[in-house]
Amino acid sequence: MAKMTKSQLMDAIATKTGHTKKDVAAVLEAMVDVAYSQTKKAGEFSIPGLGKLVKKHRAERMGRNPATGAAIKIAAKTVVKFRVAKAAKDAIL
Repeated sequence: MAKMTKSQLMDAIATKTGHTKKDVAAVLEAMVDVAYSQTKKAGEFSIPGLGKLVKKHRAERMGRNPATGAAIKIAAKTVVKFRVAKAAKDAIL
């Protein structure tokens, strides 16, 4: 089974809620914008029942070049992770 596209997601939500696709698209875009800004500012953004986006600092570390086997230094960076909520795990598994 193929994954759901953005337009299929909007169609499914519009059908389930009785709202127009345009309204659903606006809500999804607003939620994404809030998620990005909140994660950047506060370090995390939670979607109850689904999970949360978490901003995490990854320290500098040593790694290996897979082609040559030589040791290389991997620079520190900030990454975003998604932690799945227990309710979502229970509903899916």
